[in-house]
Amino acid sequence: MAYCRKCGAVIDDEAVLCPHCGVEQVPGTYRQSQNDDGSIVWAIVGFLIPIVGLILWIAWNTDRPKSARMAGIGALVSVLAGVIIALIVFIALAAFVNTEVNVQMLGLL
Repeated sequence: MAYCRKCGAVIDDEAVLCPHCGVEQVPGTYRQSQNDDGSIVWAIVGFLIPIVGLILWIAWNTDRPKSARMAGIGALVSVLAGVIIALIVFIALAAFVNTEVNVQMLGLL
């Protein structure tokens, strides 16, 4: 049993192309690592420390595709969550400052 060197899908031992992702296979060069289980632990590590998730994704992309994907997803979710939180804080502060300025202009303070 062989695995695709790109997506990790099970393929025929003699396959030239992966039927799932279409990547050319070099026979006998890739056997899936026994530790490539795509554990949620890698997503959590990527989420808590996005730069580590990115580094793991780059380093493991060909050797451990499932674990690399989980680390990359964790890093991506962390960055997106940070951007969304920053936007919410920025909008809330802008609204607060605008309200305070309007109150001062009316002479209510």
